[in-house]
Amino acid sequence: MKRLHVHVGVDDLAQSIRFYSTLFASEPSVVKDDYAKWMLEDPRVNFAISTVNGHAGISHLGIQAEDETELAEVFDRLARAERPIVEAKNATCCYAKSDKQWIADPQGVPWETFFTYGESTVYGQGSLGELRQANEAAACCVPSVAELMPESETATACCAR
Repeated sequence: MKRLHVHVGVDDLAQSIRFYSTLFASEPSVVKDDYAKWMLEDPRVNFAISTVNGHAGISHLGIQAEDETELAEVFDRLARAERPIVEAKNATCCYAKSDKQWIADPQGVPWETFFTYGESTVYGQGSLGELRQANEAAACCVPSVAELMPESETATACCAR
């Protein structure tokens, strides 16, 4: 059974651990100097917080697969979403080893789908930067409504003609 993933950037890890532990009535299953994670069953969510991204608020959302078959099913759905996808096999991120894909929804909210098969002693790095670049490149030369109008002589910022 798949699990929703939410990753939130925080300014004060200790204060946030106290808050979320109270909210969830549970201590985190993983605590590092810059990261904490709760693997909750009710609601079924992998909820993580970190100070790594340097900004507070939602970092990204995701779907965690329980096995490779579930991951393949979710990957297949992503491929049909007609949005840029960044694949990361054997990725080290959030103190874990995973296979994952990243996609952004039409508003630019990053989503990751992943299957975790091991732990790591280092935080590692995600593929959010690659995802942002892929989305910018894909959107770059899609004409705006104004560009399609015959009287318009303006071009988008990334596709100046």
